[in-house]
Amino acid sequence: MAVGKEITEKLHQVVDRDLTFMHICGTHEAAIARTGLRSVLPKRLKIVMGPGCPVCITPQGEIDAALELVEKGCIIATYGDLLRVPGSKGSLESCGGDVRIVQGVHKAVELAEKTDKEVVFISVGFETTAPTVAAALLTNPPANFSILSCHRLVPPAMKWLLEQGEAALHGFILPGHVCTVMGYHEYEQFPVPQVVAGFEAEDILLGLLMLVEQVKEGTHRVDNAYPRAVTCDGNKKAQDLMYRVFEPSDVEWRGFPVIPQSGLRLKPRYAQFDAQKIFNLEFKHISKHTACICDRVLRGIAEPADCKLFGKVCNPRTPVGPCMVSHEGACKIWHIYQVRHS
Repeated sequence: MAVGKEITEKLHQVVDRDLTFMHICGTHEAAIARTGLRSVLPKRLKIVMGPGCPVCITPQGEIDAALELVEKGCIIATYGDLLRVPGSKGSLESCGGDVRIVQGVHKAVELAEKTDKEVVFISVGFETTAPTVAAALLTNPPANFSILSCHRLVPPAMKWLLEQGEAALHGFILPGHVCTVMGYHEYEQFPVPQVVAGFEAEDILLGLLMLVEQVKEGTHRVDNAYPRAVTCDGNKKAQDLMYRVFEPSDVEWRGFPVIPQSGLRLKPRYAQFDAQKIFNLEFKHISKHTACICDRVLRGIAEPADCKLFGKVCNPRTPVGPCMVSHEGACKIWHIYQVRHS
């Protein structure tokens, strides 16, 4: 931690104004909370969380579509994090259907190979997981296998956040995992300081220092504080796989409106694997009817502890909102590490 101490001392020397930076990665939030990193930062430097949890930003309409598949007798394969995310009529955990937890799309394909029933993989995640799903579909899985595509793309969400100006952001810590696949050239379009950061405390501190230096220089660019894993162009093979199978689409995010070109849908030539088309499903907009403020947390304008439900009515055993469900959700992270306010 000698390096971390040195960077922390430097931050205290150079931060001379109120600065707010947003990260867009649940793993960053977990690392920040686990290490108590906010407690060592200058008081005028604030880190807020954005829509960096793919399970958390999956809207109720998509959960409801998955529940409709259960009613149609399908076997649902999904990541464990998605199991308890509430739709408008319950969750996959409470639906009483045949819902299987899998570690990835390849395990869902294996399920389909062992049954005559329809198997639908609820395919969530950012650009990190989409290439693996694309690769699986290119192997010609069984005819009884399909996916419900709930994938999201990070840059369009950042564009939307910047256009709203709700959180008065001075810059972004970019998602290290996503940038490992996609690189960071897509982010050069945004006129704010940005840094790709890794997931150790020293990585995040270095990213913050590089952001502060850009602000003080009065400039903006994308710096890479995670060169051991990330390059500007990323993994071209993974990108080619993803865009061979998927194409961008306009989709709703939980807590956000429909964001143009921010989702991934299957291209027409892969329609035989598209559960939404096969089963004639509609992703309906569902209005919020609880006091949960996950929508505000995901936009960086509130903290979990600001919610009157946090740690009381809403906890990991009885989650009201999706941010208390996923291990990348800010509310669950803050509950685990007993964070009250940053």
